[in-house]
Amino acid sequence: MTELKIRHAKSPDCTILTDVSFGAKRYWNYPDEYMERWKAELTITPAYIESNTVFVGELEDKIVGFYSLIEIQQDLEIGSVLIEKGIWLDHMFILPEYMGKGIGTKFTTHMKAYLSEKRVDKVLIFVDPNAKGFYEKGGAKFRRESDSSIPGRKIPVYEMKVGM
Repeated sequence: MTELKIRHAKSPDCTILTDVSFGAKRYWNYPDEYMERWKAELTITPAYIESNTVFVGELEDKIVGFYSLIEIQQDLEIGSVLIEKGIWLDHMFILPEYMGKGIGTKFTTHMKAYLSEKRVDKVLIFVDPNAKGFYEKGGAKFRRESDSSIPGRKIPVYEMKVGM
């Protein structure tokens, strides 16, 4: 595999990033009603890219994945979901055909270096249950269970130390 190039996302990347997010989520065979409920959060808009920290990973000039960080200024409750104040890994998605090739690990290393430069000591993550092993391998620790945007479904919240 050629070297992964990581760069800041640009507004015109939004359509490709949306395709990546839906493709990665569909990989886990979630039901259509989940995908419909997640439509807004999986759709990456130019405004999202401009308002948040979004990095894309490219192999031979093809976007194969991305991750994004958001800053929550104060504790926020959306329905029964508590989003604590802090820096959150909002998305990390990789095209299914590139999963298991070390791209997520490279994204995590890049994210930790980026946040360390910004003097951030930890990042919070709502972890898809299918990705728990990946985040635990990367050093993330379980904090609590949270309600999900899907009624009756729980998801874990993890914390990953950045190591300034």
